[in-house]
Amino acid sequence: MKAISVHDLTKVFGSTVAVDHISFDTEEGEIFGLIGLNGAGKTTTILMLTTLLNPTSGTATVCGYDILKEKDSIRRSIGVVFEEQAVDIYLTGRQNLDFSVRMYNVPAKERRERITNALEAIGLADFADVKVKDYSGGMLRRLEIARAMLTNPKVLFLDEPTIGVDVQTRRYLWDYLRRVNKELGMTIFISTSYLEEADYLCNRVALIDEGKLIATGTPEELKASIGKNLVSIKVATGINADFVKLLQGLDYVEKIEERDGSLELSLKNGSIGIPDIVRLARRNGFTISSISSHNPSLNDVLLHYTGKKAEG
Repeated sequence: MKAISVHDLTKVFGSTVAVDHISFDTEEGEIFGLIGLNGAGKTTTILMLTTLLNPTSGTATVCGYDILKEKDSIRRSIGVVFEEQAVDIYLTGRQNLDFSVRMYNVPAKERRERITNALEAIGLADFADVKVKDYSGGMLRRLEIARAMLTNPKVLFLDEPTIGVDVQTRRYLWDYLRRVNKELGMTIFISTSYLEEADYLCNRVALIDEGKLIATGTPEELKASIGKNLVSIKVATGINADFVKLLQGLDYVEKIEERDGSLELSLKNGSIGIPDIVRLARRNGFTISSISSHNPSLNDVLLHYTGKKAEG
């Protein structure tokens, strides 16, 4: 059974198509990332999968339960961390967790054990009885995740889990999520516009843009789909059509794109073609003012498939 199965899921708000007939599956025990820029449709997708928003059309199941017909069963099977804060800042961390877990009719002794374990696991044991208004942004995020873990969910949904936190907290949370996934076999569904996060954490990712699913695969598969190596070239006289034609004649050049006054080449053979390109330019009277190469990243994948750059 798939942990999550989505078929032609669509959500329309008035004349705006927020999610447009998307389909994908998430395997049990994997970390799956829905990646894209803000406004791409990520949060709307999570709201539908967590039964908080009905789709306009299409179907989906979570843990084998239908998102329209079996909402209560899904809610008992998942944990959710939304981008927006969902804790009471005038309660302590422990009180917030106690309030949340009481809604699931957990016996008092087990409730105390779960809260203690959750606070220890996320590194907040020493701050359990401090009011949340005195927490840092990173501590708040950790508390939100601890709250979602209290019910031992089969699937954990995280919407922009590390937005607004410092680098140290971000790495801590990444390592925590990896550990939870490995030790508990928990399926984790992450939406993020921070593509380094998806590259580090996710077994597979799906790229969404303007509500449409553009590409799905492992991070390595998506990066390989745009070439083994990317080379950026600036010509002293600016982009020249004749020089572009010369580059197109090289059998190891897969694709050439113009970006911000530079030529970006996808090469089959890695950076070993760079000396040939420099010699080709010199022989034909073109002066290269700068040339650099790098392995593709998910940011490059986003730019390649959507023509848009990641924020920041």
